Amino acid sequence: MDIFQGIIIGIVQGLTEFLPVSSSAHLVFIQHILGVESSLAFDTFLHLGTLIAVIWFFRYDIIKMISAWILSIQDIIRGRFKEGFYSDPYKRLAWYVILATIPVGIVGLFFEDAIDELFFSGGLYVPAFFLFVTGTILYLSQRMASGRVNMNNISKKEAIWMGLGQACAILPGLSRSGTTIAAGLTIGLDKEFAAKFSFILAIPAIFGAFIVQVSDIGSALDVNFLPVILGFIASVIAGYMAIKWMLDLIKNRSLDIFAFYCWIVGIVVFIGSVAHIF
Repeated sequence: MDIFQGIIIGIVQGLTEFLPVSSSAHLVFIQHILGVESSLAFDTFLHLGTLIAVIWFFRYDIIKMISAWILSIQDIIRGRFKEGFYSDPYKRLAWYVILATIPVGIVGLFFEDAIDELFFSGGLYVPAFFLFVTGTILYLSQRMASGRVNMNNISKKEAIWMGLGQACAILPGLSRSGTTIAAGLTIGLDKEFAAKFSFILAIPAIFGAFIVQVSDIGSALDVNFLPVILGFIASVIAGYMAIKWMLDLIKNRSLDIFAFYCWIVGIVVFIGSVAHIF
């Protein structure tokens, strides 16, 4: 992998991690187009890049959530957890992010090998198919009436539903952000808050993937130092821009453009695979 390829793959990872178009599918597609095979070590750096992007973008919210969570632990010790929990939205948000992370943790723990086998043995057919599914989920969710659930009144029901959406997105080609945002919209979340909760919910999921892969970092630096580092930087910048763009877009516009994009790319790649063009 050369410098140009590393940067391109980093940009694709950063953008597609937060745009509702499936990073896993696009990484498979772009590596196939460029004729390179990404290493697990490089993937680790890409995950670190998108993790830094989302943490930096929501740094003020994260600081407030961590402080609120620590205070809620003190509330538990003092026997007044409910009072603090329902009076401080950041306390609720912190606990609900933890709650919503449990489903993807369970799926990753018990089905990781089966999903990896599906990912690596299915060729381009599998991510192409699930990318089409992503488009359908997005399109249908846009037909839902705009909800009124936000940070001030979210309950464990909405949090668990979002978490289940994220757990489903472990399948190759299902967009994590697209599935979680769609799940939020179908259960009544405000559009802007659905996107915000989706992105914050990505932090423990991406961090978990990074921890699992972190032992491979050394091999990446030994083999392809410059392409890996530049790809990492590209993923940070592209990820930050994707978050900002999505939050601006979802306020006033429909996400149908991403649904159409997923359908078109999914169909083209699937037909191309059948015809052995790709």
